[in-house]
Amino acid sequence: MRIELNGHSVETSVPTLAALITEQNYEARSVASAVDGQFVPRDARADFNLTAGMKIELLSPMQGG
Repeated sequence: MRIELNGHSVETSVPTLAALITEQNYEARSVASAVDGQFVPRDARADFNLTAGMKIELLSPMQGG
């Protein structure tokens, strides 16, 4: 299925948001996730099923001042 990940079109076959995070080599504990503009808590990712066309944002915290 084709989804949008951080503004880029991505082809994936993983079923859940948690699996996508792993597939895309993100550190699950250090990213925030949103799907179609709605925040998805870390403990809900394994049960969050993906469908074609979803817009997913994975954001890592930035340090600095």
